Amino acid sequence: MFFSFFGTVIIAGIVGYLSERSGFTRNGYLPSIIICIGGAFLFFMISRMFHIGFGSPGLNAILSSVGALIIVPTHYRK
Repeated sequence: MFFSFFGTVIIAGIVGYLSERSGFTRNGYLPSIIICIGGAFLFFMISRMFHIGFGSPGLNAILSSVGALIIVPTHYRK
């Protein structure tokens, strides 16, 4: 469980960095990484509690990070 958690955090950080680098988001590097890690952490805990997911923990981390990047910044922009 601990290795998959640390892998989730690392993958989420990489997704946040790459999304900012590619121009998918324009939040800044640190906010994008924090948003991705928060979304991946939340989905990791929910998937452990309710035994739901998309397959492997790596795929869960990628999809939850991208989902958090889509939901959080567009929710607060005007």
